[in-house]
Amino acid sequence: MKPLRLPAGNFRVKSTEKGRAIFDQIRKKFVILTPEEWVRQHVVLFLLSRKRIPKNLLNVEKQLIIAGTSKRYDILSYNTDGSIHLIVECKAPEVRIDQSVFDQIARYNLAVKAQYLMVTNGIDHYFCTMDYEKETYNFITDLPQYNL
Repeated sequence: MKPLRLPAGNFRVKSTEKGRAIFDQIRKKFVILTPEEWVRQHVVLFLLSRKRIPKNLLNVEKQLIIAGTSKRYDILSYNTDGSIHLIVECKAPEVRIDQSVFDQIARYNLAVKAQYLMVTNGIDHYFCTMDYEKETYNFITDLPQYNL
Protein backbone atom coordinates (compact mmCIF):
# COMPACT_ATOMS: atom_id res chain seq x y z
CA MET A 1 0.00 0.00 0.00
CA LYS A 2 1.02 3.57 -0.66
CA PRO A 3 2.83 5.50 2.14
CA LEU A 4 0.61 8.18 3.64
CA ARG A 5 1.14 11.51 5.40
CA LEU A 6 -0.21 10.07 8.62
CA PRO A 7 1.47 8.21 11.49
CA ALA A 8 2.78 4.80 10.44
CA GLY A 9 1.66 1.86 12.49
CA ASN A 10 2.13 -1.85 12.99
CA PHE A 11 -1.10 -3.02 11.45
CA ARG A 12 -2.20 -6.65 11.56
CA VAL A 13 -2.71 -7.78 7.96
CA LYS A 14 -3.60 -11.24 6.74
CA SER A 15 -4.55 -13.00 3.50
CA THR A 16 -8.11 -14.26 3.09
CA GLU A 17 -10.05 -15.85 0.26
CA LYS A 18 -11.39 -12.34 -0.55
CA GLY A 19 -7.91 -10.76 -0.55
CA ARG A 20 -5.79 -9.02 2.06
CA ALA A 21 -7.50 -7.91 5.26
CA ILE A 22 -6.47 -5.48 7.98
CA PHE A 23 -7.52 -5.61 11.62
CA ASP A 24 -9.68 -2.70 12.72
CA GLN A 25 -9.13 -2.12 16.43
CA ILE A 26 -12.36 -0.14 16.75
CA ARG A 27 -14.65 -2.66 15.02
CA LYS A 28 -12.54 -5.49 16.50
CA LYS A 29 -12.45 -7.50 13.28
CA PHE A 30 -10.53 -7.95 10.05
CA VAL A 31 -11.86 -5.97 7.09
CA ILE A 32 -10.85 -6.10 3.42
CA LEU A 33 -7.80 -3.93 2.82
CA THR A 34 -8.84 -1.43 0.16
CA PRO A 35 -6.94 1.82 -0.46
CA GLU A 36 -9.69 3.71 1.40
CA GLU A 37 -9.48 1.27 4.34
CA TRP A 38 -5.72 1.83 4.44
CA VAL A 39 -6.38 5.55 4.90
CA ARG A 40 -9.16 4.90 7.43
CA GLN A 41 -6.92 2.76 9.65
CA HIS A 42 -4.16 5.36 9.56
CA VAL A 43 -6.63 8.07 10.54
CA VAL A 44 -7.84 5.95 13.47
CA LEU A 45 -4.21 5.64 14.61
CA PHE A 46 -3.72 9.41 14.17
CA LEU A 47 -6.81 10.17 16.27
CA LEU A 48 -5.81 7.73 19.02
CA SER A 49 -2.10 8.51 19.20
CA ARG A 50 -1.77 12.16 18.17
CA LYS A 51 -5.13 13.64 19.12
CA ARG A 52 -5.60 11.45 22.21
CA ILE A 53 -9.21 10.56 21.48
CA PRO A 54 -10.18 7.65 23.76
CA LYS A 55 -10.80 4.43 21.83
CA ASN A 56 -14.22 3.97 23.44
CA LEU A 57 -15.35 7.32 21.99
CA LEU A 58 -14.61 6.34 18.36
CA ASN A 59 -16.96 4.69 15.86
CA VAL A 60 -15.99 3.42 12.42
CA GLU A 61 -18.28 2.85 9.42
CA LYS A 62 -21.71 3.07 10.96
CA GLN A 63 -25.01 3.70 9.22
CA LEU A 64 -26.54 7.14 9.16
CA ILE A 65 -30.01 8.03 7.85
CA ILE A 66 -30.14 11.33 5.96
CA ALA A 67 -33.45 12.45 4.48
CA GLY A 68 -34.65 8.84 4.47
CA THR A 69 -31.52 7.58 2.71
CA SER A 70 -29.03 5.21 4.31
CA LYS A 71 -25.41 6.44 4.29
CA ARG A 72 -22.24 5.29 6.08
CA TYR A 73 -19.79 7.63 7.72
CA ASP A 74 -16.11 6.66 7.93
CA ILE A 75 -15.13 7.76 11.43
CA LEU A 76 -16.98 9.57 14.17
CA SER A 77 -15.87 10.57 17.67
CA TYR A 78 -18.01 11.56 20.59
CA ASN A 79 -17.68 14.01 23.43
CA THR A 80 -18.19 12.51 26.88
CA ASP A 81 -21.70 14.05 27.00
CA GLY A 82 -22.70 12.03 23.90
CA SER A 83 -22.58 14.93 21.45
CA ILE A 84 -20.53 14.52 18.28
CA HIS A 85 -16.96 15.77 18.49
CA LEU A 86 -15.67 14.90 15.01
CA ILE A 87 -16.79 13.36 11.74
CA VAL A 88 -14.17 12.15 9.25
CA GLU A 89 -14.53 11.37 5.55
CA CYS A 90 -11.74 9.17 4.16
CA LYS A 91 -10.98 8.70 0.49
CA ALA A 92 -8.42 6.52 -1.26
CA PRO A 93 -5.05 8.23 -1.88
CA GLU A 94 -5.71 8.57 -5.60
CA VAL A 95 -9.04 10.37 -5.04
CA ARG A 96 -8.71 14.12 -5.32
CA ILE A 97 -10.28 16.09 -2.48
CA ASP A 98 -12.66 18.50 -4.18
CA GLN A 99 -15.90 20.35 -3.46
CA SER A 100 -18.00 17.18 -3.85
CA VAL A 101 -16.14 15.57 -0.92
CA PHE A 102 -16.80 18.62 1.27
CA ASP A 103 -20.44 18.58 0.16
CA GLN A 104 -20.66 14.90 1.15
CA ILE A 105 -19.32 15.44 4.67
CA ALA A 106 -21.47 18.58 5.07
CA ARG A 107 -24.58 16.51 4.22
CA TYR A 108 -23.57 13.89 6.79
CA ASN A 109 -22.90 16.63 9.29
CA LEU A 110 -26.42 18.01 8.91
CA ALA A 111 -27.54 14.83 10.68
CA VAL A 112 -24.83 14.63 13.36
CA LYS A 113 -23.87 18.29 14.00
CA ALA A 114 -20.19 17.59 14.72
CA GLN A 115 -17.95 20.16 16.33
CA TYR A 116 -15.12 19.36 13.86
CA LEU A 117 -14.91 17.91 10.35
CA MET A 118 -11.93 16.20 8.72
CA VAL A 119 -11.54 15.19 5.08
CA THR A 120 -8.49 13.22 3.95
CA ASN A 121 -7.14 10.94 1.27
CA GLY A 122 -4.15 10.12 3.45
CA ILE A 123 -2.00 12.64 1.57
CA ASP A 124 -4.02 15.85 1.83
CA HIS A 125 -5.89 16.62 5.05
CA TYR A 126 -8.47 19.34 5.63
CA PHE A 127 -9.90 20.29 9.00
CA CYS A 128 -12.77 22.63 9.67
CA THR A 129 -15.55 23.70 11.93
CA MET A 130 -19.02 24.45 10.68
CA ASP A 131 -20.82 27.76 11.06
CA TYR A 132 -24.37 26.45 11.32
CA GLU A 133 -25.97 29.89 11.07
CA LYS A 134 -24.19 30.84 7.83
CA GLU A 135 -23.96 27.21 6.59
CA THR A 136 -20.28 27.61 5.77
CA TYR A 137 -17.02 25.83 6.64
CA ASN A 138 -14.34 27.52 8.72
CA PHE A 139 -11.02 25.93 7.84
CA ILE A 140 -8.48 25.37 10.60
CA THR A 141 -4.86 24.22 10.28
CA ASP A 142 -5.18 21.14 12.54
CA LEU A 143 -7.51 19.41 14.94
CA PRO A 144 -6.99 20.38 18.55
CA GLN A 145 -6.04 17.76 21.13
CA TYR A 146 -9.05 16.00 22.55
CA ASN A 147 -10.00 17.19 26.05
CA LEU A 148 -12.04 15.02 28.40
